[in-house]
Amino acid sequence: MRLDELPRSDKVEDRRGMSMGRAGGMGIGTIILLVIVGWALGINPMYLIGGAEVLSGLRGGSQQQSQPAPGSAKTQAPPDQMRELVSAVLGSSEVQWKEIFAAAGKAYQAPTLVMFSGATQSACGFAQSAMGPFYCPNDQKVYLDTAFFQDLERRFRGCDAGSKGCQFSQAYVITHEIGDHVQNLLGILPRVQQLQRGMDKAEANQLQVRVELQADCLAGVWAHHAEEKWRFIEPGDVESAMQTASAIGDDRLQRQTQGYVVPDAFTHGSSEQRTRWFMTGLKSGEVASCDTFQATRL
Repeated sequence: MRLDELPRSDKVEDRRGMSMGRAGGMGIGTIILLVIVGWALGINPMYLIGGAEVLSGLRGGSQQQSQPAPGSAKTQAPPDQMRELVSAVLGSSEVQWKEIFAAAGKAYQAPTLVMFSGATQSACGFAQSAMGPFYCPNDQKVYLDTAFFQDLERRFRGCDAGSKGCQFSQAYVITHEIGDHVQNLLGILPRVQQLQRGMDKAEANQLQVRVELQADCLAGVWAHHAEEKWRFIEPGDVESAMQTASAIGDDRLQRQTQGYVVPDAFTHGSSEQRTRWFMTGLKSGEVASCDTFQATRL
């Protein structure tokens, strides 16, 4: 993946090297415990943490603040490879989605991407690296602990560690979250959240799978248009991204963590579904091709 021609974004908020201390009056150990409990019960950990923060606030008030970790006090972090990648991917997505929205008579509002290490605070609750990258519609920010990419390479074998193809895999992960932002701007996320309130867990999960597969497809749409404009994709890049999509499919992750697959517990789609929908967007370059809500075959 070539970054030279891609435009850079100034909407990158770098919180790496910042320590959360205590969040909402809770210690880090408590937060990690809530993450584990949420994972075991199939509950979004942010809901548990948010509730605990409310109770903690009622007892003693919020004391959460971000502060530099010991030995990391610097006026400005030097440029680094990961920040360059994030800025380039975000910048190219801003150009492409602005053009796509303009063609439909709409205005595109670019999100901010927050890079953090370990943990940070978002408008959707406490963000912890175990959650993986996510988009928060409340503040329209993408949250990314870059350690996730190390897990992707080493633990999930999402791409060949150290290869240039890993950059395109990382770009796929980032633009998937930007796809969620696009869905939010189009009013898709609010409508889905409203529908999910009246559903049981299995039905809500099925609807969430359609949301996430559409975001995969929208990531493909970005790649299609960015390739037409900048010719930045190199041999092996797409294969690496598909390896990543397969590695983070719900079925594969469930087999790795619990030894068996429970389709009703899927929230992002199977390995096959994720690769197929990304390729759908990549080949067509059309947002209309990403209508997973009307698709008879996911």
